[in-house]
Amino acid sequence: MLTNIRLISVKEYHQMAETGIFHPEERLELIAGQIIRMSAKGTAHESAITRTERLLRQRLGDKVLLRIQSPVPLDDYSEPEPDISVVKLNPLDYEDHHPNASEVFLLIEIADSSLKYDREVKAMAYSKSGIIEYWILDVNGRKLYMYRLPSADGYHSESILAEDVTISPLAFPDCAIAIRELLRKI
Repeated sequence: MLTNIRLISVKEYHQMAETGIFHPEERLELIAGQIIRMSAKGTAHESAITRTERLLRQRLGDKVLLRIQSPVPLDDYSEPEPDISVVKLNPLDYEDHHPNASEVFLLIEIADSSLKYDREVKAMAYSKSGIIEYWILDVNGRKLYMYRLPSADGYHSESILAEDVTISPLAFPDCAIAIRELLRKI
């Protein structure tokens, strides 16, 4: 393992952005002190975000705030931008800070080309920070990866669910969602 790697903090990452080091069109996120270039957004990815957001908005209404591709600070060295964050209501709509792990009910990533990264790197980062529930919607495999029971060494519960399964977020057990509702019609 290399010991000469210099990690970038969330604070430094923000300073870099403010000084214009990054191109405005670059899609980046900070994970474990490293700046990661995010994949280009394809149509399958975007339409799955739209379907999922619409369904969650219909089912959860004003019980939550939905944030799309917005930062979630996990610790001093990680600030990913999950595709969908289901977070607690905030009187200022998070004008004074981004929601942290204690304010998150559920994070969702949509994977069309990023499944391995989302399952390995992001799942570990989310688990270490205590995100209670994390879903990855695999649009190509037509499955949902559901992670629960976070710990410092990863999630202790991982389920891979087929499109015919109906699930509910931990925080909202009355919110039944058939996985196929999140996927394109075939």
